[in-house]
Amino acid sequence: MKRAVFTLLTLLLTSLAPLHAQTSTPQPYTRSPRLGITQISIAEEPTSDERYASALELGAGWNRWPLYWDRVEAESGSYTWDAYDRLVAGDLKQGLHINAILLGRPAFYADGTSIAGLDEPIFADGTDTPGDDKSLNPDNFWANFVYATISRYMPDGELAQENDWPLGWGISVWEIWNEPDYAPFWSASVTDYARLLKVAYLVAKQADPHTQIMFGGLLYPTQDNWLARVLAIYQDDPFADDHNWYMDMVAVHNYSYPWRSAWLTLYVQQTLSAYDLERPVWLNESGAPVWDDYPGPTWAAELPDRQLRATNQQLAYFFIQSTAYAWAQGADKVFYHQLYDDCGNQPAGTDFPPSDGEICKPGDICFGDAFGLYRNQSSALCFAQHPEPGTARPVADAFRLMADLFGTGTLENPTTAEINELAVVISFEKPDENQRLYVVWSRVLSDVRLKLPAGGESAILHTLDGAETITPDAKGIYTLELSGAECDYFPFTRPQDVSGIGGEPLILVAPLDASADAQVIVERLEPNLPRRCSFYPGMAQPPAPPTLTPQPTATATPEATETPVPGG
Repeated sequence: MKRAVFTLLTLLLTSLAPLHAQTSTPQPYTRSPRLGITQISIAEEPTSDERYASALELGAGWNRWPLYWDRVEAESGSYTWDAYDRLVAGDLKQGLHINAILLGRPAFYADGTSIAGLDEPIFADGTDTPGDDKSLNPDNFWANFVYATISRYMPDGELAQENDWPLGWGISVWEIWNEPDYAPFWSASVTDYARLLKVAYLVAKQADPHTQIMFGGLLYPTQDNWLARVLAIYQDDPFADDHNWYMDMVAVHNYSYPWRSAWLTLYVQQTLSAYDLERPVWLNESGAPVWDDYPGPTWAAELPDRQLRATNQQLAYFFIQSTAYAWAQGADKVFYHQLYDDCGNQPAGTDFPPSDGEICKPGDICFGDAFGLYRNQSSALCFAQHPEPGTARPVADAFRLMADLFGTGTLENPTTAEINELAVVISFEKPDENQRLYVVWSRVLSDVRLKLPAGGESAILHTLDGAETITPDAKGIYTLELSGAECDYFPFTRPQDVSGIGGEPLILVAPLDASADAQVIVERLEPNLPRRCSFYPGMAQPPAPPTLTPQPTATATPEATETPVPGG
């Protein structure tokens, strides 16, 4: 999440009542409790019903956006809430849950790269010890901002009372900063972030004991295990056990490489386990910029211009693969970044017509980051000249498909298998609906034939183009034809991956009580195709990421190895 993305926008829960309670407006949408979209709405201007509908019709149950401290407190000691009041009210009336991010230091509270007063005692009695009716220390400016924000937007808080909202309406999940392990967002020290999180946790719980505090979404742009370094600090804190180690959940971010969604989830789980901790893990940013659609570099013929980018179709594949990987590893929720292209990672007002690259001049911005489920409208602040404004990309169909099939009910007994390095098979059980769901795709450049023992008299095969009923052979074996992957120019993969994103995923929904004894069999149908994508001349293949069973050393600080960051 780049700040410009949030700053310059233009613009699932189930079918049962959302946790905020039912609104007075008819709500025909399924709001998945495990799927969200970032930047459905913004604070700068009212969000249109059309923009909300674009997200809700896909099955999103969560919205994620930042609440900037420097905008709320433009003058020291004076809070202005109008823009965020409107934003919170709009989301809640649409039945959306909110993952709000607290970030953005006012310039007058700067202390080098850190925050003035952050190390001051939290409470006026000179301690960090919470207690009933304790007042805050006015010299800890971050503590006062957090307390004021939670008090205003918590369920039954100040805004709820001013508007006579139904019981339970408000924000209950607060993320403390965004990507603190990525210098453009947090350039202060790990120790400073540990203090930031601790202060926020204690103050938030003082305001609302039921609120949930999230460790800021980690990008892991280097090999530095930022979470382990913060936990190592808390290990020496005599009050950490009494206060849940100052976090209720941990978030991670992943772009362009689906497998990494599972790896990051597992890495966080194992890092926590090193301290005998367990916390829900959220993948609350995921996606990839496309190159073959405006405002991307549609003329890009050279591999370097496509690095870390995907085609429209590959982006749809990415979302299904990444989400299945994450859920199978135990991620609690998955968010896609983002609803519209908005301004991507580019400055305010960036705009240009579609071209074949002839408008590109040294120093000019002639393409942008197209992350959106939807292309920008012609009234957008940035990238406003798409010939099909406001239309959905294929990834929107992928999101809707995952919401329809996986968005509600329980998911149990996940398994992930890489069969002969040719295909990925991920399965889930949905006991509430007597279903076993398989997500499968080719992980090589050739088409493959998958013989899947799912059993039953029939099953439903879902693709991005629709669904059909298929039947097995006499032994309960379903034969599926999987299209090969295409090169996506993501060079930072494991050695066994031919590309970052696999081929078109298929989803098979079979009866849960069906059984079959045969093994999964995969056959390569085009054996003469190359086994790896070729990268641009002169590029050295970087070291492979760790295997899918990392064992992070709790207090280690690995040597940082910079890798390009496609989103964040």
